Amino acid sequence: MKNMTLVSVAESCHGILHQAEADLTKCAAGVVLDSRKVEKDFLFIATKGERVDGHDFIPQVMEKGALAVVCEKAPEDETIPYILVKDSFQALKDIAEYYRQQLSVKVVGITGSVGKTSTKEFIAGVLSEKYNVLKTEGNFNNEVGLPLTVLRIKEEHEVAVLEMGISDFGEMHRLSKIAKPDICVMTNIGQCHLEFLGTRDGILKAKSEIFDFAKEDASVFVNGDDDKLITVPERNGKMPVRFGLNEENDVYATEVENRGLFGSEANIHIKKTDGTEDCFQVSVPLPGGHMVYNALAAAGVAVELGLSTEQIQAGISTVKPVGGRSNIIRAEKYTLIDDCYNANPVSMEAAIDLLGMALTRKVAVLGDMFELGENSDALHERVGKYAVEHGVDVLICVGANSKFMYEAAGKKKEEMHGVTELYYFAAKAELESAIESILNEKDTVLIKASHGMGFDTVVKKLSI
Repeated sequence: MKNMTLVSVAESCHGILHQAEADLTKCAAGVVLDSRKVEKDFLFIATKGERVDGHDFIPQVMEKGALAVVCEKAPEDETIPYILVKDSFQALKDIAEYYRQQLSVKVVGITGSVGKTSTKEFIAGVLSEKYNVLKTEGNFNNEVGLPLTVLRIKEEHEVAVLEMGISDFGEMHRLSKIAKPDICVMTNIGQCHLEFLGTRDGILKAKSEIFDFAKEDASVFVNGDDDKLITVPERNGKMPVRFGLNEENDVYATEVENRGLFGSEANIHIKKTDGTEDCFQVSVPLPGGHMVYNALAAAGVAVELGLSTEQIQAGISTVKPVGGRSNIIRAEKYTLIDDCYNANPVSMEAAIDLLGMALTRKVAVLGDMFELGENSDALHERVGKYAVEHGVDVLICVGANSKFMYEAAGKKKEEMHGVTELYYFAAKAELESAIESILNEKDTVLIKASHGMGFDTVVKKLSI
């Protein structure tokens, strides 16, 4: 890792280096918090968790060949090289910020209420047609995950595509300080994290902190069909590049053909500075109209970084779904839409729209949405009504908050004289015991809830 000697690391995190027999000229080969991932010459940062204290594993990581440890209390073995800090988590951020400054890699930072992960996959997939790309893995998008991702960047990487997730004011400011993005992408402003951010205007303000430490000449890409994002002003003389379905956008799509659960075909148009347009056809392999937006964002960023039309087409066509994110699973008895990674009202409605593309009986298994603040009950009610209004054949609601979803769905069914079958289970265990008695073979089943509901086990049960 470039310039990551123990002396420079200690200076970056304001720590006190106790060098013992350490080689002060050697650079760390990697930086991790998980002792199981330590390899020779890695730097191990010992952190205190709710159940596990990383300091307890210092002897083991040294046996595995760690270069040194960053810790809040001195190891019992005084021969171990260590950097003593006040706060190991803050040290992680400081070290990542320092390391980012050593790199020439282009950084694409992605934020928004919904679609960050799928947009990241599209952008990384397309850019991989030309560059050596590192991308955020899993849910490593917060104040622990993002610095760990930055610290995975190697000198051979040419582009890093980083997902940046927040739930409160100030978090994006700190993430931006670490990532220092060259390109900022904003997917939309929805209604997640209202408990902390208050309103959509509050969400826009918090997400816009991504600009606080973006490079001075950074390019900005925003969803031009989003009523909040169209208000994002020019930055250092550069107007944001807008993408969307509206032809007034700089990057837009026409002739969108819905292929149901198997994606879309579309023509992408990219306006050029000379007043002309490039236009080319793409096959978007993932289902849902929102995936076309992801493809548009990827196309815009790709043009910015010099990719050809052929490279953009190839990259979009090969994007794969992320587990737990609208992943279509063709099981023996059912077709499953695995979207159980997270949930908020906007993504719930988008998932219901996706389910509506199925040609079989449509079953929605929906669980609690967390962190919705004082409007939680009303927002769960909204989703229940939406499911009935949009032709879900069977709605199964699970969890304490989803009782409001179930009750609102029942009222809407009566009002519409609808035929939606409704079921309610207070807990996931009750659902798992009963679900196969509710389902018919060949059903298409949407499974969605906030991650804390643990609906991945429902997916596993029905995948057998």
